[in-house]
Amino acid sequence: MPRARVNGVELFYEVTGKGDPLVLVHGSWVDHHSWDAVALRLAESYRVLVYDRRGHSRSERPPGQGTRTQDEDDLAALIETLDLAPAHVAGSSFGGSIALGLATRRPDLFRSLAAHEPPLPGLVEGDQEAQAARLRLDAVFADIRGGDHEAAARRFVEEVVSGPGEWDRVPESVRETFIANAPTFLDEQSDPAWALVDLPRLAAGYTGPALLTTGSEGMPWFPGIVATLAKALRGARVVTLEGAGHVPHLTHPDAYVDTLTAFLDS
Repeated sequence: MPRARVNGVELFYEVTGKGDPLVLVHGSWVDHHSWDAVALRLAESYRVLVYDRRGHSRSERPPGQGTRTQDEDDLAALIETLDLAPAHVAGSSFGGSIALGLATRRPDLFRSLAAHEPPLPGLVEGDQEAQAARLRLDAVFADIRGGDHEAAARRFVEEVVSGPGEWDRVPESVRETFIANAPTFLDEQSDPAWALVDLPRLAAGYTGPALLTTGSEGMPWFPGIVATLAKALRGARVVTLEGAGHVPHLTHPDAYVDTLTAFLDS
């Protein structure tokens, strides 16, 4: 099991395939296995890196309050340590937020940038749907603090990003990962800067190719975030994945791969 000591933390990672480097950054609650349905096909054309972010599954979970900036620095250090720069970087959910945050500071590490539904509600302050989602998150946090990690995970899936009944459709192995990584989700959301990205700095600093995606069945607060990001990322390609929601690489892997590779190939 390959591991790298970067930015003061030990991270588990896997690299498969040959070609230009493509780094996949997973979202909250999950780990590198969330990319399993798409990684092998992507590895037919790219050298694909997946990893467990700090605090998730096989990677180290350091004590104390963490920050998204630490995750960004982890990503930067991993790209440099494995000699992958510049790389295509694709992030899902909070992984998309990490990729966007790093692009504002280290655009030199990127060949291209892709993000699916990054949860950055601070970009749409006043949006009623985003405000309602943040209130529902408070109930998720209360469950985690109370030690009921399974209730927290169910509430997050069914009330924040998907809908009623979706938790029971999640494979058991994925549900177990959610429950195990619940404390890290609370830690991430305790970072005061988790909901924002520096738009002026992003607009000025990152001028490379960008792909921003949403799912047609996703929560209604994501399109506003993506539209705001698209204004900052001049020339960004914006795509709605029909029939998909917040995790298209799990539920609609072929559509996700087709969309991503069409962007990368262009």
